[in-house]
Amino acid sequence: MKETLLAVCLACHGAGGVSQTPLTPSLGGQPSFFVVAQLFLFREQRRDNVLMNSMAKDLKDADLQALADLISKLPPPPRPEGKPDAAKFNSGKSLLAKNNCAGCHGTDFSGDNNVPRIANQREDYLLKALRDYKSGRRVGYGNAAMPETVSGLKDAELADLAYALSMFGR
Repeated sequence: MKETLLAVCLACHGAGGVSQTPLTPSLGGQPSFFVVAQLFLFREQRRDNVLMNSMAKDLKDADLQALADLISKLPPPPRPEGKPDAAKFNSGKSLLAKNNCAGCHGTDFSGDNNVPRIANQREDYLLKALRDYKSGRRVGYGNAAMPETVSGLKDAELADLAYALSMFGR
């Protein structure tokens, strides 16, 4: 049963949890607790995503935990191939340090517990998430750190952050 639920997730989030779908995050390597929390928010329609709200609406608490356990065991997304744009990458790395992003997401940006893995995540998805936090459209779960962190950043800076994280480790 839980493998069937995971297959439904991977139909959009990509084989092995590595998304090839625009604006759809890779799930591989996400911390179990974070996944449970996100699925709960979708199930309770607290996240603004009609498709995910619909997909999660009938999930029981045991389903949330089972899916989270499976997802957390998927390997994280690989580093993208190719040479990054040095100026954009370095700008993003500087912003990561200036805003102490590693303080919550870890020095390797792999996340922990209720904090997501953001290293090597899809750039378009990261940028959307950052913009949504800045606008107040994306809710967290009792943590105002993200909206506060991004509130003073310009859109070009958000783009550089997303770019650097998507290329992390290069």
